[in-house]
Amino acid sequence: MTNQTQKLGKLESVYGISPVKLQRALIVIILSFIFFFVMLIAFSLRLQVGYFLLATAFLIVNLFTLFGFMSQRKKVVLLYENGLVLGKQICFYDEIKEIHLKQTSKMLGGEKDKCEITKTDGEKIIFPEAIHNIHEVMEKIDEKLGFGGEEDDEDEI
Repeated sequence: MTNQTQKLGKLESVYGISPVKLQRALIVIILSFIFFFVMLIAFSLRLQVGYFLLATAFLIVNLFTLFGFMSQRKKVVLLYENGLVLGKQICFYDEIKEIHLKQTSKMLGGEKDKCEITKTDGEKIIFPEAIHNIHEVMEKIDEKLGFGGEEDDEDEI
């Protein structure tokens, strides 16, 4: 993989997980652990099965959130001179066939961005929703491909 990253050229920018997504995950992890611990104390004092079941439920929430947090934290977009890296996927700019950026509205407000790059060999690179400044990433890729940033200022008579 280091040989291919050398072919990509100089590192230009790095885009990680959005701080808002990280903060939400950490709040859920911390609160679920606190409730788990409190329910264990309540179970040890009262010896009722309901407290044990609640403690188990909070432990499950904590573990799933922690697993999601750890797996999403590794998703980083690295933009180089000649290509990009997302996780373990490497894509040179000349291999890109199509770029799709789709925004959908969420029910409770906000927007959900779905970004997908299709390579010439048919492989798809799907960007996680949690990537910070995904629009800026797509704009930079468009500029590298020659799709965006170039407008003609000539007036026809």
